[in-house]
This record gives sequence, structure tokens and C-alpha cells, in this order.
Amino acid sequence: MAGRWLLMGKDGRLTAYARARSGLLRWTERAPGDTAFGGPDLLPAEGLTDLAVGQGPDGYAHFVGRRRTASEAGETRTYHHAVQYQSGRPLGPWESLGSLYRNTEMCLKAGPPRAAVDARGALHVFARNAGRGFHVRRQDGKGKWGAWEDLRGSMTFEGACAGSTADGLVRLAAPGEKGLSFWAQTAPGGPLTKGENLPYLAHDGSLCAVETAPGRVTHFWHAADGSGVLAHREGVGVLALGGGPASGAIVGTRAVVEGYDCTVLAYRTAGGRTALAAYPTEYEAAGLWWTEIGEECPESPALAVDAHGRVVIASISSRGELLVNRQKDNSGLSLGRWQRF
Repeated sequence: MAGRWLLMGKDGRLTAYARARSGLLRWTERAPGDTAFGGPDLLPAEGLTDLAVGQGPDGYAHFVGRRRTASEAGETRTYHHAVQYQSGRPLGPWESLGSLYRNTEMCLKAGPPRAAVDARGALHVFARNAGRGFHVRRQDGKGKWGAWEDLRGSMTFEGACAGSTADGLVRLAAPGEKGLSFWAQTAPGGPLTKGENLPYLAHDGSLCAVETAPGRVTHFWHAADGSGVLAHREGVGVLALGGGPASGAIVGTRAVVEGYDCTVLAYRTAGGRTALAAYPTEYEAAGLWWTEIGEECPESPALAVDAHGRVVIASISSRGELLVNRQKDNSGLSLGRWQRF
């Protein structure tokens, strides 16, 4: 799953999602802040791969997948979208978003989707195009889809990071051969414009964005040379945050820890375990201490804050179990026991 796969619904319950061969697996908290999860439930999504998830302020979970279809004329790749409106409820029907191109050979060069939802609840679907920039297809405020738009760009990798700020501005960041590329809206519902590239090389698929102040985003990524985690936000430059060789995406969230607004980060180490760290938000000079926790897992972890304000970390085991750990009450960032569901 690309994007945040541990989400809080409008009812305050957390839901975790994972991709299976025949669809989506879903685990849902029994009650807001409860330590027990129900599931997994299977939500059918036959033939869909490269699933991405996005969530807006209305709490709806949007899923976008890519389907490969073989015929006598050759293989085609199309994008599809479905919504879960309430925690624990069925997934709505899958609708086709078509392909980036009419030409079959060009379609095969289109990348996996990424999803972001703005303040109006309008979904934006991104995919790397044949020119190695990005296309976007987006809804308007009433849910009507526009055509695919070319955002330009070049020499990017597929593992982009999409999201939106609290004021509804959608952003996209992508690693590439010559550094990081950024696109952002300057007004809600407006076009996405490309910013200046950042000449730092990142592992493909490692990017993460956290809104660390109103309208201000900090991006995190694994350095391509394996030297650790780097961060960047406008006006500050690039910051080294320590850590070591890793795989997959960095994940992050903000939480109140012992009365302080903190940014909590996690990633999967090269050895397969989860590394966790926290620091006062936008005060990187305080330093980070990375701690390895849990067992080896094949994919990146997820982070969220539950209905009681506790940090929750989740991962999927090699046997397909949901593993969950939760911050102890009033004990800094100390965690409790791991639970399996």
C-alpha cells in the first residue's frame, strides 16, 4: 500500500489496510482507542495491483489501483478508484479512471498511482508518465472528474509521495536521477505548479511528508548512499537525522509526548526490523535517537495517533498478521506489548 495505510475514521476508530492477491485486507478497532482490532475482512479488488490510499477531512478512505489487462491487441493498464465512507463498512464500487494515453505502448510506460485528497474531499490521482514526469487526474468540488493533466517534469522515479495540508493544498514530491522534484497548489482547487528541484538523491519510494506547522511541510527520505535519514523544508535547507541503511518508506506523524508537540518517525531497517524516533517538531537540533523495535517484517510500518492521543505503530508480519503496538499512557514514547491480529 502506498500512502498512509493506518487511518482514523470519523468515528474515531483506526483502520489498517494491506493488499492481498484478491483485494484489500482490513482490520478495524473495536472501539475508539481500543487495544483490540477486528478482522481481517477481505474487500474484493480482483486484478488490481499497486494500490494507493488517501484520506480527506471528511474521513473517507479513497483507494486507487492499477489493473493490467491482456488481449490480442496487447496489454493495457488502467486506473481504478473506490471509496470507503465509514469505518468497518463495505467498500463502494470500483470505477475506471482510464489510462494516461490512448496509445497502448505509451500506456505500458505509466507508473503506479498515488492519491491525495483536498479540503473539499476531491481526490487527486498521480502517476508517472512516459516522459518520466507526472500526470494528475482530479475531481472538482462536486466529485466530477476532469481529464488527465500533464504536470511535466523529467527523470523522476515512480515512488512519489502525495498529500495535502490542513488548508487543503495538494502537494506531490518525487525522487529522481538528479534530485527531488516538487509540485504544489498555491490556492485550494488550483493548478499544481512545479517548484525548484532539490539536488539530493533519495531511495525510490522512501519519501514522506509531514505538515510540521500550518501550511509548512517537512519532507523526509532515505539518502541514496545509505547514510541515513534526511529532512528538508523551505527556509531551513537539508538536515541530517541519523539512522542507518533502510528499505521502503519513512512514515511520520505528529503527537503530543509528555506535553510537547513532537514529530514521530519510523522506517524499516535493512535488517527488516522497525526503527522509531521522535523529536520536538521543527527542532531537529535536539537530536534523534533511533531505537529498533518489533520483529522482522517485509514492508514499511505505519504510524497514527489514536482517539486517546496515543501513538500507534503497526506493521504486517511475514505471515500476513497485523502487528500493533501502542504508546503507554503518560510514559513518554514507551510502548506496550505487541499484539497480533
